[in-house]
Amino acid sequence: MKLTINTNVSVDGVMQGLGGPEEDRRGGFERGGWAMPHFDEETAALVGRVYGRADAFLFGRRTYEIFAGSWGSGSWGADRGDNPISAALNTRPKYVASTTLTDQQWADTTVLSGDVAAAVGELKAKPGGELQVVGSLSLVRLLLDNDLVDELTLLTYPVVVGQGRRLFPDSGPDLALELVESRATSSGVTMQVYRAAGRPHYG
Repeated sequence: MKLTINTNVSVDGVMQGLGGPEEDRRGGFERGGWAMPHFDEETAALVGRVYGRADAFLFGRRTYEIFAGSWGSGSWGADRGDNPISAALNTRPKYVASTTLTDQQWADTTVLSGDVAAAVGELKAKPGGELQVVGSLSLVRLLLDNDLVDELTLLTYPVVVGQGRRLFPDSGPDLALELVESRATSSGVTMQVYRAAGRPHYG
């Protein structure tokens, strides 16, 4: 399977707390909900198409618990079969990387509790289309560190948050990217799909 990253970021790369003020307040983060003013029907349809590509989903523990509580059983969840995001999340296998998760709140979930990089490598070796990582910042960084990412889909919202945890750390592995697809919504959200292309060349 191809491993893809599907994540929402601000222009300055922040991933933290996009969904609401109380979603993730770690580190004193006070600017949650920055994506929501731009998440209109057009953006939702675009995001739904991204989720619809997945054959299976991979989460870090924190993102898994947020999604299980909302899409799995909450107001956005299994009773919303007409929603393409809900339909994808509730009908396809889910994997969660965690050494502490004991309550698998969501049907069709497998916990990867050992060597995550090795386990993901085994998943990638299986037949199938797309193993999609949603959010899950710490997991994304681990996968990038281990050269396991094939594509990144970045949905960038027209806002500079100015604080919070960012997709790329101040220092880390370098990565060349090839642009595969790009589009924009009328609310200013842009989607870029990048294919991993080895290491960059420096002039």
